[in-house]
Amino acid sequence: MDKIIIELYIPAISQTHDVIIPLDLRLHEIEGLLAAAIMELSGGVYIRSEDTVICDKETATVLDINLSARELGLSNGSMLLLI
Repeated sequence: MDKIIIELYIPAISQTHDVIIPLDLRLHEIEGLLAAAIMELSGGVYIRSEDTVICDKETATVLDINLSARELGLSNGSMLLLI
């Protein structure tokens, strides 16, 4: 399985993490994994909500959760927001 390293910024807790994600997983699956990891890393400060979305950090465009990271054109160094 191909993987990439992205930069994930979480504005709610003002933290940035470099994260390895698989290219062929759908974004809704990646979102769940990322949210769970950030909840654990933050010691419970970050709490996932039903409205959680992943956006491109540069354009603030909400990414389609039904597409894979590969289909979205994500690559090493992509900067995303978890809102």
